Amino acid sequence: MLLVANILVFIVALLHVGFLALEMFFWDHPVGRKRFGMTPEFSKESATLAANQGLYNGFLAAGLIWGLIIDSASVKIFFLLCVLIAGIFGGFTARRTILYIQALPALLALIAVFLAR
Repeated sequence: MLLVANILVFIVALLHVGFLALEMFFWDHPVGRKRFGMTPEFSKESATLAANQGLYNGFLAAGLIWGLIIDSASVKIFFLLCVLIAGIFGGFTARRTILYIQALPALLALIAVFLAR
């Protein structure tokens, strides 16, 4: 079960590296505009805010990777809870799909980490 838990934690970390890239480097780019359905004007105006958000996603990914490297269930649980809370908040305040893209994978990984303890 530990292997499954670690794979799920790694997937959540990879998702957040992807969010970092989209929000920090591709927000004001055709790829980001298409992914988030934005106009060029809106993506340009909100690029700084998106980069900040991307940086936070990078910190979440770093924390999850750190938890994997040191093999600490407590570290994994803490960062998965952070991701889950952020995903739930985003799902209710920004886009409903965030619940499935961010919160659900974190919840599944969290359950697996608890079962592997």
